[in-house]
Amino acid sequence: MSLDTIIHAGLKHFARPTTALVLMGGGARTPYQVGVLRALASILRLQPEKSTKFPFQLLIGTSAGAINSACLASWATTGLQAFDQLAGFWGELRSSDVYRLNISPWVRFNRIAVAWSLSRHARANGAILDNAPLVDTLKKGISTDGVEEALRSRAIHALAVTGSSYTTGVHWTFCHTAKDEPFRGWQRPGRRGDYTAITIDHLMASSAIPFLFPATALWINGQQEFFGDGTMRQSTPLSPALQLGAKKIMVVGVGQPERPGLGALAGSPMPARGPTLGSIAGHAMASVFHDTLQADVEQTQRVTETLKQLPRESAAALPYRAVNVLAIAPTQSLDALAQAHIKEFPTATRHALGGLGVLKGGGGVLASYLLFEPGFVQTLIGMGESDAYARKADILEFFSET
Repeated sequence: MSLDTIIHAGLKHFARPTTALVLMGGGARTPYQVGVLRALASILRLQPEKSTKFPFQLLIGTSAGAINSACLASWATTGLQAFDQLAGFWGELRSSDVYRLNISPWVRFNRIAVAWSLSRHARANGAILDNAPLVDTLKKGISTDGVEEALRSRAIHALAVTGSSYTTGVHWTFCHTAKDEPFRGWQRPGRRGDYTAITIDHLMASSAIPFLFPATALWINGQQEFFGDGTMRQSTPLSPALQLGAKKIMVVGVGQPERPGLGALAGSPMPARGPTLGSIAGHAMASVFHDTLQADVEQTQRVTETLKQLPRESAAALPYRAVNVLAIAPTQSLDALAQAHIKEFPTATRHALGGLGVLKGGGGVLASYLLFEPGFVQTLIGMGESDAYARKADILEFFSET
């Protein structure tokens, strides 16, 4: 969290209490968020003083978290039922609904031919995989009319998704608010936020995992720019929520506080020749998707705790404000879990990725971003529910504070 962000947010005036939900990216790891949110809905339903209204006014998503946020926005008028609908969306998902391998069937079981075919596709398209099936999946699953109705009725105040421009290097936050809602964008070094009616193209851009999925073209101020995954260059993941006026932020990540080292998964020995391609790819993914969130949350919490310890008059005189942050993340290794589910990949995909050597020596890390299959998805949802119920007291305290 930059000092500039905290000061700027502190200078804003808020007409109503605002609670934000921030959902980070992680490809096929994000069903964990679904489990957390489904448990949240169950916990809130059991509280007699709580209504069944949708509990968040701001929805901020990055990468696959942007897809989850958009789904929730389109169903927000149904209240807590939106979380059950999100679980249903993921329950029907398969890898073939997200991406495909553009290689001939006759080469899929030959490692050299697979590597050649995929590298040829990557050179032509800037990515190994073709995520065109995701466009149809999102069009079927997300109602843009539903998002507009949620904003118009004030079921939510804003939907925001992030994207990183390969063209300019700027990290964008695209903010969709009601048409009659006053909106003031922001501009910081390397970061911008502005009003945009969120479309499927924005979700495709935000979830375009580097190297795996191709860039998506968006029009920015009359110029075409190419965008990739919103986690890239996202140095302050909580900043959009603060810029939009959040006083409380619930953030659900899908990373791990500490990842096992090389060869640590499943008790495998340390490789004598150094890291495999799978290990390097997994390490790079973790750096892109997860490493900034924990630091941002910790810094925000430290500032908030410091403000709470000051006399009220002194705290009020400072250009800062306290922000209540509730962060929930997996308590178990998703890498090891994916390693155990690798056989769920469609045969052709498993052979193709195996032919590139990315499923060996820690390949479960990379697999965890691509394994959109029922066994892995449902296990993640169950893990998210379990972790959320373990934090029930924290959740109730978070929503009870004004």
